[in-house]
Amino acid sequence: MTRLERIEQRLREAFPGDAVVVSDRSAEHHGHAGFDPDGSHFHIRVDSGRFAGKGTLERHRLVYDALTPLLRQEVHSITLDLRPL
Repeated sequence: MTRLERIEQRLREAFPGDAVVVSDRSAEHHGHAGFDPDGSHFHIRVDSGRFAGKGTLERHRLVYDALTPLLRQEVHSITLDLRPL
């Protein structure tokens, strides 16, 4: 299973039934610190009812909680687009 697939799997488990889209943007960072051809830089979009009434920090915490093990060891950078339904 690729890193992107592991990220998607964890997010789908944390946000069942919600829209989850993960894009590998690593190629845009070729030659930069943290670059890994197997995936190091990812863009994540989640549209979830769990975000309703929550501020940006709270939304980010929900995603980071789902991805903590991967962020510590396998992922250099993520950008988040988190939208309430």
